[in-house]
Amino acid sequence: MSGRITVIMRSKNSAWVIGQALSGLFSQHRRDFELLLVDSGSTDATLDIARRFPCRIIQIPAREYFPGAVLNMAIQQARGELLVFQNSDVVPLAPNALERLLAPLETGQADATFARQLPRPEAHTWVRRDYALAFPPRGEPPSWMAYSLPFAAMRRTAWERHPFYEDAWGSEDTEWGHWARRDGLTVRYVPEALVMHSHNYTLRQLHGRRFIEGEADAFILRDRVSLPLFLRRLCGSWARDAQAHLLERDLPGLVLSIPRRWVYHRAYWEGHMLGERRKKSGSQDASIGQRVVLDRS
Repeated sequence: MSGRITVIMRSKNSAWVIGQALSGLFSQHRRDFELLLVDSGSTDATLDIARRFPCRIIQIPAREYFPGAVLNMAIQQARGELLVFQNSDVVPLAPNALERLLAPLETGQADATFARQLPRPEAHTWVRRDYALAFPPRGEPPSWMAYSLPFAAMRRTAWERHPFYEDAWGSEDTEWGHWARRDGLTVRYVPEALVMHSHNYTLRQLHGRRFIEGEADAFILRDRVSLPLFLRRLCGSWARDAQAHLLERDLPGLVLSIPRRWVYHRAYWEGHMLGERRKKSGSQDASIGQRVVLDRS
């Protein structure tokens, strides 16, 4: 079985958590995998920690990190027939998480799978609310959650049919999930595969994240943003945040939700407008979104 499964992990300055992520991975019931780590310019102890575990390491400069392209490069060097993706800040919460994730692939019930992500104990109220919606404990996730790579798997043959896209800097998993759905592949959500993963983004980090999601959606969904849609989404998210924070009696979070959701939707608008302009002009330059993210990370 050795080499049949390749786990691909991407890292950069993950020393604060990568030890937990790798310990969780190597504590799994399933150990018949190789680990391929792609590091994009870590300056902390990330690689020192990673070298304590059996893995192959690929190092690239930070400015060469484009998610879709990096994943495609890593898969080309992977030996496995089954590809597992684990972010360096994702911690498996049970020793059967990998086993559960792989089961639908090995029994022929799915072409790709993704896990249920639980927020960290220190996650903000709005983060916990969003994760509860995106990753339910049973049943199916919302329709907009097409695929999520922090802990996911797919058959190599599925990737060969459609490698990760490289048109924009982010949302490569979302694009792949939408393609799979249109092309008739089966992507299964596996709530029994439990991992811990979340971010309490600063406003600067949130701006970068949402900017590249907006740019990517212009390519993935091929839609257009409008002022009424922007205002509707802004007001709707404020209302949902207010309800969640009031239920939690989180007054500071309620106050902060006003600037946070403004940044959240304004950055998405700006990124989407960039994506629309790039589509119209035929531009292949994805570096603007990359700079927005890296400058705010």
